[in-house]
Order: sequence, then structure tokens, then C-alpha cells
Amino acid sequence: MSDLSHGDDVAAVNSLRSAVMRLSRRLKHQRVDESLSPTEMSVLGTLARCGTATPGELARKEHVQPPSMTRIVALLEAKGLVRLEPHPEDRRQKVVTQTDEAVTMLEESRRKRNAFLASLAEGLDEDEWAKLRAAAPVLEKLAHL
Repeated sequence: MSDLSHGDDVAAVNSLRSAVMRLSRRLKHQRVDESLSPTEMSVLGTLARCGTATPGELARKEHVQPPSMTRIVALLEAKGLVRLEPHPEDRRQKVVTQTDEAVTMLEESRRKRNAFLASLAEGLDEDEWAKLRAAAPVLEKLAHL
């Protein structure tokens, strides 16, 4: 593992940070539902990946305070995108479940964002495509550390 004492490593990390931030901003503009904040979309994405979760679990996964997550869940529930149901083992808690409407909206969003990325990638040559395919799992790992 690099300790970032080498100039090339520092430059690579700087370039990666800058590129990921610019690409992320561009992808955020490819939303299907403009009424949802990026945080609300992220919570729905987490539920899609992980299944049901308590608001406390969602707060930890999304790196927000529990009271903030309670407000986010309430907004998503009001929009018909999640349901709160009794916890199967602890009736004092609730679990958050995405609705069919949320699943459909997320699928549309993924399709739109994938199409956007595919249109950008049309300009890549075969060597760049190979590098992108090799880098994708590494970027995925970094995103979930």
C-alpha cells in the first residue's frame, strides 16, 4: 500500500479525486426525479442493495445522524417511496422498506445514468475500455470501504 510519499502516487490520488468529483456532479444531473435530493436517492440505493433496514442502520450506512435519517425516511414515506413496518424481532423499532414505485424509479435512474456514461465512453479506444473494465472493481471497492 502506498504511503503517498512518492510524487506519482500523490498525483494519481489527486487526479482520481478530481475526476470522481466531476463525474459524480455530472451524474447527479441525470436524475429522473428532480424532487429527490441526492441524499434521498442514496438512501433508496442503499435499501435496494441491502434490503430492509432500521432508520439507525440507514443512518450508519449513510454517515448521517439518526435524527437526520428519521427526517429523510419521513420525506421518502410521504412521497410513497418507502414504507415503515414493525421490526420482526423488536416491536419497539421499525424497518424501512422501499416501495414498488421506488424500485421502478431507481431502475429508470440507473438506465438514464448508464446511458449517459455509455455515451461518454463511446469516445474511448479499446485500450482505454480495457483499463476502465479493469479499474471498475477497484473503484467499486473504494466506494464501499
